[in-house]
Amino acid sequence: MKAWIGKLHGDLIFDRRTRVLADALTGLLPRAATVLDVGCGDGTIAGLCRTIRPDLHIEGIDVLVRPDTIIPVRPFDGRTLPFPDRSWDVITFVDVLHHTEDPVQLLREAARVTRHHVIIKDHRSETRFDHLTLALMDWVGNAPHGVALPYNYQSSKQWDALFNEARLSVDTTSTAIPLYPFPLNRVFGRKLHVLTRLRPIGAGA
Repeated sequence: MKAWIGKLHGDLIFDRRTRVLADALTGLLPRAATVLDVGCGDGTIAGLCRTIRPDLHIEGIDVLVRPDTIIPVRPFDGRTLPFPDRSWDVITFVDVLHHTEDPVQLLREAARVTRHHVIIKDHRSETRFDHLTLALMDWVGNAPHGVALPYNYQSSKQWDALFNEARLSVDTTSTAIPLYPFPLNRVFGRKLHVLTRLRPIGAGA
C-alpha cells in the first residue's frame, strides 16, 4: 500500500513540487553563496538549485544519509549542526522543521552557523482542518520512505515566537508557491505552504 501511494505521489506531485521549490529558493539565494541544506534527503531539490544556479555551492546534512545522493551529504544528530559559527552563507530547511520535536533548537543552530540568511519552506496551520490536510499530505509524501511524522505544524503566531526565540528576523515571506495543479491546489494549497527568508538579529547584509 505504501509503495503504491509513494508511486502515485511521485507521478502526480513530486516532480512539479521539486521544480517549483527549486525556482523559488534560487530566487532568494545570494550570488556565489555557500548553502547548507539541512534534512536534504537525497538532495533532489538542492541539485535542481545547483542546475539553475551553477554559481552556488550546496552541500547537505541529514539524520539518515541515503546510499545515493545528488549532492554531498554527511550525517548529523538532528540537533546540532556540525560546523563552526558563521561558516555557511545560507542555511536552508525545506519541509524539515515540522518533522522535529524541537524546531527552535535547529533554528538557533542555523542562526549560529549562517553568515547571512536562513531560508525555511514549511507549513502554516491555523485551524484543525489545516492540520488534518497537512497531516494527510505529510503521510502520503513521507510514510513510504520511513520518515518520522510528529505532525508538528505551527501557526503564524507560533512561527513568530520560534523566530524570536532563535533571534532571527523575517526578511521576506511568501505563500504564493504553486506546488499543486488545479484542482488539487484548491485543497492542498490554500496558503498552507510558506517560504520565509530570515537573518540573524544583528547580522549585516
